[in-house]
Amino acid sequence: MDNVLLEVNNLKTNFYNKGSKIEAVRGISFKLNDGEIVGIVGESGSGKSVAMKSILGIIPKNAKIENGEVLFKGRDILKLSNKEKQKIKGKDMAMIFQDPMTALNPLIKVGKHLEEVILRYNKISKKEARKKAIDMLNLVGIPMPEKRLNQYPHEFSGGMRQRVLIAMALCCEPKLLIADEPTTALDVTIQSQILKLLKELKEKKNMSIVLITHDLGVVASLCKRIVVMYAGMIMEEGLAEDIFYRPLHPYTKALLNSIPKVDEDEKKRLEPIKGTAPSLLNPPKGCPFAERCPFAVDNCFKEVPQYKSISETQKARCFLLEKGGK
Repeated sequence: MDNVLLEVNNLKTNFYNKGSKIEAVRGISFKLNDGEIVGIVGESGSGKSVAMKSILGIIPKNAKIENGEVLFKGRDILKLSNKEKQKIKGKDMAMIFQDPMTALNPLIKVGKHLEEVILRYNKISKKEARKKAIDMLNLVGIPMPEKRLNQYPHEFSGGMRQRVLIAMALCCEPKLLIADEPTTALDVTIQSQILKLLKELKEKKNMSIVLITHDLGVVASLCKRIVVMYAGMIMEEGLAEDIFYRPLHPYTKALLNSIPKVDEDEKKRLEPIKGTAPSLLNPPKGCPFAERCPFAVDNCFKEVPQYKSISETQKARCFLLEKGGK
């Protein structure tokens, strides 16, 4: 039986701005097991990053978690004091942000970035912190780490800066690593290296990883399970082979149809998803994908379908599935 590390139940996060409310995360629930990599996919604006930042408690001041539980090792971290949250946030849970150039202070040397994180969560000397910083750069595959510690972020390539961010996140050997679009700004070769690195680190350290991305190609080789988000809600969840070979929700199918496939006839045109995602300032009453869905029926526009288990490994939110259709 799998050991559940993280369990999220009915999490809702809203943004407030000048009297208006944006429902960014609309009641999501999922689990993450020890040593598992789960991919969270969806178009930009689907609520992926806000959901993960809500879990870590790093949402902006104008955002508020309205409802839900975030159970980490069985404890609801939303109910902990700020001091207790800080301990968990740095030591047990860490996040890699998508833009390494803005995440690193250009005026501070790379070694200082790493040493500050290490000293914040470990009672060790500066000398020991420096040695650990060198070890972390070695771990993420940065050559000549002793020399690199004394360099500034602009002296690193994009891929190397991303490796520095991964090293910073791993300094305290977290049980949970959240990687927010870690390969977006990188070229294909470097993307592949970073994904391979995450997989190796997961195996070496037995970490659990949540990988946030809009790129289904990225999750195909790395993730055991995939969660598909749209307009602040989870539309479907399943094992990677379920999502890629037996997708249930029309949105998941549309996502898959919009990416190129190497093994198919080159002349086959990609199918873009027609229309745009709904505004979360005034979310639709029914299924958020109804306006763009070629299979939508009257009921889809009137109420939100329930999120149900369709098989032992797959869940989805669609009225067509309730009728037995696909």
